[in-house]
Amino acid sequence: MMKKLWKQHSYAIILFVLSIFTVFIIMNQLGDAESEKYLKITINDGDTLWQIAEDFSAEHKLSPIEFIKWVESNNGIAGERIFPGDELVIPVINNSVNTSQKELASSQ
Repeated sequence: MMKKLWKQHSYAIILFVLSIFTVFIIMNQLGDAESEKYLKITINDGDTLWQIAEDFSAEHKLSPIEFIKWVESNNGIAGERIFPGDELVIPVINNSVNTSQKELASSQ
C-alpha cells in the first residue's frame, strides 16, 4: 500500500516537503531582517524601560506606555523586568540614531 502510494504521489510529496522547508527558511530570514531594522541596546545597571523610552523619545512616535508595551512584546519580557546585560530591540529605526546617541544610551 505504501509503495503504491509513493509511486503514484512521490513527486507531490517531495514538492510538498520542499515547499514547507522553503517557507521555514524564508520566515527565518524575514524575522532576522525585521530585528536588524531596529536598534538593539544593552541594558545597564539602573536602566528602566520608562527611562529608555524617554531617552529615545525624539527617535520614535510612541507614548512611553506604547513604547514599553512594544519592547515587552517584541523581546519576550513581562512586567518591565529587565536586567543589566540584557539586549533589547527597541522601536527605533537603526539608521536614524547617530553613534553619539547610541553611546550615550549604552553608557547610562
